[in-house]
Amino acid sequence: MSTATYDFHQVDGGVPIKMWTRGVPVEDGARDQLARASQMPFIFKHMAVMPDVHLGIGATIGSVIPTKGAVIPAAVGVDIGCGMMAARTSLMASDLPDNLEGIRSAIEQAVPHGRSTGRGGRDKGSWGDPSPEIVAAWATLAERFGRITAKHPRLKNTNNLVHLGTLGTGNHFIELCLDTEQRVWIMLHSGSRGVGNAIGSFFIELAKQDMRKWFVNLPDENLAYFPEGTDHFDDYVEAVEWAQDFAALNRRTMMTNVIRALRGQIAKPFDAELEAVNCHHNYVSRENHFGENVLVTRKGAVRAAKGTLGIIPGSMGAKSFIVRGLGNAESFDSCSHGAGRVMSRTAAKKLVTLDEHIRDTEGVECRKDAGVIDETPKAYKPIEKVMAAQADLVEVVHTLKQVVCVKG
Repeated sequence: MSTATYDFHQVDGGVPIKMWTRGVPVEDGARDQLARASQMPFIFKHMAVMPDVHLGIGATIGSVIPTKGAVIPAAVGVDIGCGMMAARTSLMASDLPDNLEGIRSAIEQAVPHGRSTGRGGRDKGSWGDPSPEIVAAWATLAERFGRITAKHPRLKNTNNLVHLGTLGTGNHFIELCLDTEQRVWIMLHSGSRGVGNAIGSFFIELAKQDMRKWFVNLPDENLAYFPEGTDHFDDYVEAVEWAQDFAALNRRTMMTNVIRALRGQIAKPFDAELEAVNCHHNYVSRENHFGENVLVTRKGAVRAAKGTLGIIPGSMGAKSFIVRGLGNAESFDSCSHGAGRVMSRTAAKKLVTLDEHIRDTEGVECRKDAGVIDETPKAYKPIEKVMAAQADLVEVVHTLKQVVCVKG
């Protein structure tokens, strides 16, 4: 195994930046964005940067930002609690039908996905009439949500109940994968959906308003923050923790419905969730590092404490990995959340042809139309290089390759 470790960068007026990016490209815009974040006065010790790093809004995707006494809402972002879930089944590759189109169709029918806009009519990515199961799952979150919306009524009329157990768009997906022993896994990627977006957007704007009110000069207005001890800090932490719980429940609910859909397609009885992992990669948590209690914001990064299982997916045509954290203190016990983009969505649509997309997703039952070119494998860094750059952060437990991929 490679002994790859980090590159060290010192920024004038900022904390050091430790980058696990050897052998992978890092755009200049991302470097500049990291430098600006490092200059915030409450960053603890240093920042850690993962090999899937790329430009984001406010904070760089693939960054780990430890803070004392403040939190930056845009560093968490608007897809609060976005993350991964994977579950191994007792099925083998030989138990799957030769043609997987029926399985993809069944999953697409079981889980609302995508988005439709326009006046009248229901958004296809939401539930029209949530089932009793969805309503019961929502009930476990409803009381806390009521406390949040009592203080911030604007958050009440959001896509909350109707988005629980739904996939969304963009890089969110549901996959059927095989590991190296030809065992079948279900893997999915989603977050807190419309309600999380509303919470994130609301508090990001609130932080910007506070900065203007207090005449605080920032290197980037998207680095607006809430100081600990203020009402807005406490309200944000409460709301973000709720959204993270919504996201984890969203993934569990989708997994239940995907398993049910699979049972409708495969006559052979099978167990699921023999090995299951459910992890966030856009979130903030209270942790202890270097002997001090800090807030750790992971924007496109996964907790990789010693022995902790995580998931690092590749693109829709590449391998994915179930990993075990090595507990590297210098990374604040973190690893990458995926391959990371090398092309923006706009660039991918301009530069990658449909023929290339079809070729790069050969052997995968998935969408092969112009509507998913922005998610095509060429838009992402090679996952093998990303894994090599963080060999001192995680060890690979299982290597997976998708055979079915559902995109919104």
